[in-house]
Amino acid sequence: MKMNQSSTLRVWLALLGLAFFVSCTPAPQQISVSGETMGTTYHIRYVTANPNHSPERVKERVDAVLEQVNSQMSTYDPNSELSLFNQRQTTDPVVISRSLETVVRRALEIGAETNGLLDVTVGPLVNLWGFGPLGRPERVPSEEQLQAIRKQIGYQYLTVENHQLTKAIPDLYVDLSTIAKGYGVDRVAVLLEQMEIKNYLVEIGGEMRMRGTKPGEQPWRIAVEQPVSLDRAVQRIIEPGNNAVATSGDYRNYFEEDGVRYSHIIDPRTGYPIQHNLVSVTVISETCMDADAYATALTVMGAEQALAFANQKGLAVLLVTRENDQFKEYTSTAFKRFEQ
Repeated sequence: MKMNQSSTLRVWLALLGLAFFVSCTPAPQQISVSGETMGTTYHIRYVTANPNHSPERVKERVDAVLEQVNSQMSTYDPNSELSLFNQRQTTDPVVISRSLETVVRRALEIGAETNGLLDVTVGPLVNLWGFGPLGRPERVPSEEQLQAIRKQIGYQYLTVENHQLTKAIPDLYVDLSTIAKGYGVDRVAVLLEQMEIKNYLVEIGGEMRMRGTKPGEQPWRIAVEQPVSLDRAVQRIIEPGNNAVATSGDYRNYFEEDGVRYSHIIDPRTGYPIQHNLVSVTVISETCMDADAYATALTVMGAEQALAFANQKGLAVLLVTRENDQFKEYTSTAFKRFEQ
């Protein structure tokens, strides 16, 4: 088939236009936004070439999501949905939001799996030891105070059914700080995907979830901190892939009195802060909500029980203990595929 001069010219113009379009299409860029939420900070990095994904627009939508989560689950906000539930001195069921229902239900499931070592009703003990909204006590609690408070806790006294939350003890107090931050990370991740942002890393207070890659198809790499309170050093570099990462440890939030170190992580079995040598637990999971909750429960367990539990459940876990003033690592079988 022969083409006349006019047809040839149109083809060349079309090819030239296509080349111009391709050359002018912006390359994907990594963009960062940050802010404050849940008593800590958040940092988000995402990769996009879409002008509708400006940092201002993304931050506005992220802030709206996190404000909603905070208004539902904060114990520091006296008017949050959870605070209002805690203030009710009744065993009558209360209709709750689907978000709060999701988090409480999962917390109770993991609580049952860990025989109560994740207990979202342990808040009064956390407060008694000075790690909650009320701040430090003037002195270490007495045994009488601890026993009185322990009568008011127990995840088995909390039930969620038909979108209703019920407590069997009128003054039961629910604190979701061991799982809500991870849920907030998940909610932001879902928002980004709804905005068709496919490559991102979301971090809130050290808990993370990531998907895709950085520009140049480079994987997201995460530094697990060495569990020391004064300096920031790297314990391990990992590539979690399309997963979430949460770390729990007793090395930042603690106080000392009369030569005894008291961690913010409370063992529900004793009412006392943990005293064993497991100082850091990192969990890799599909959701940050699960990673956050399991990291806390495993920290309470101690190294030997935590490693056995992780292998039984197929959890990817990195444990760091302090032995003879040295850090020692233990990893579950599922964690090995993330090692560098």
